[in-house]
Amino acid sequence: MIPRYSRPQMTSIWEPANKFRIWFEIEAHAADKLAELGVIPTESAKLVWEKGDKPYTQDRIDRIDGIEAEVKHDVIAFLTELSEQVGEEARFVHQGMTSSDVLDTCFNVQLAQATDILLEDMDKLLAALKKRAYETKDVPCMGRSHGIHAEPVTFGLKLATFYAEFKRNRDRLVVARDEIATCAISGAVGTFANIDPSVEEHVAAKLGLKPEPVSTQVIPRDRHAAYFATLGVIASSIEHLATEIRHLQRTEVREVEEFFSKGQKGSSAMPHKRNPVLTENLTGLARLVRSMAIPAMENVALWHERDISHSSVERNIGPDATVTLDFALMRLSNVVENLVIYPERMDEILNQMGGLVFSQRVLLTLTQYGVSREDSYRIVQRNAMKVWNREGDLLSLLKTDEDVTAKIPMDKLEALFDLGYHTKHVDTIFARVFTD
Repeated sequence: MIPRYSRPQMTSIWEPANKFRIWFEIEAHAADKLAELGVIPTESAKLVWEKGDKPYTQDRIDRIDGIEAEVKHDVIAFLTELSEQVGEEARFVHQGMTSSDVLDTCFNVQLAQATDILLEDMDKLLAALKKRAYETKDVPCMGRSHGIHAEPVTFGLKLATFYAEFKRNRDRLVVARDEIATCAISGAVGTFANIDPSVEEHVAAKLGLKPEPVSTQVIPRDRHAAYFATLGVIASSIEHLATEIRHLQRTEVREVEEFFSKGQKGSSAMPHKRNPVLTENLTGLARLVRSMAIPAMENVALWHERDISHSSVERNIGPDATVTLDFALMRLSNVVENLVIYPERMDEILNQMGGLVFSQRVLLTLTQYGVSREDSYRIVQRNAMKVWNREGDLLSLLKTDEDVTAKIPMDKLEALFDLGYHTKHVDTIFARVFTD
């Protein structure tokens, strides 16, 4: 988590001030319910709010850190500092609770907060993809398989494909948020021996969470594994789109190009360079986010009712994965919004291979005129190979092939080389994709 790839609204979620604020609310809401149950005095619960409900300034944070340096326990350090604010009544704070109740519940609140930002990011990206897709819905370009010219598509259709992919990712993120937003206030080894389950229900409701059905002493880490795996899938989709743009920006292709601003420089050595640096950067950031899914999965296998082998991992991957993905989604949105598209170049490339892109339609038409599929393939392929060898264009060669002209009338043959044939169902696909 470095400033170069961070946005303040996401990093603030992981700052000590926000973390300690959440810790305080967990303890204070728990105290309210404990007072209602008669476990602690009502006045004591009120004093926790009256005296402890203050901003976590740098001075307070430094004080907690100083205590932790001595006691070697972060929650105890927090509670000690809180008791300095509240006074004698602080002895009723944390009644029947264990550290994981605070740590795990807080972590899930932070992940939920982070996810809300990521969902906003996804909405921005989806809006950009939809806008550019409709702008280029009818702009024909080359479709490729194995990197080789295949058949025509439209650039809008390409973008619609990515819109659908990121829409699925948004749906996955909603599910991941729902699964991660649980609360555990169940005490040592999760038995509620020293705290009533209604306290957990009360705290969960106050924090916008659901009670964890069974938490041992920690919230089960399969939830977190699924969450970070979802972030990894989103990162893979970011790389998918970034890679497509990078390929289409290659000098030999140049169908699209990242926006190159005035004063921008592409190379310290070669003044002519305009490189796809943003999408290359996104490819790298996607690798980082994906790399954090594996340790999250390894965290699932904790010992018995609790160990803390997951703790050091999550202190890193929680902030790093969400901050990095937030930055990447916003960068990708800006790339899409400002992407320079060259329809003339797309048209030039469509006509580059002498009509080879219409070979399948010729093959299928021959079968309609009574030629076996095997013979149809052989006839079209032998002419196509001549085009590859620069011996002419496909239509001209087919017009001189007696096996073709004996079956397909000349006007029918020429009509097979109609670009619109390949794009006639684009509206149908758009209607399927853009349902909102």
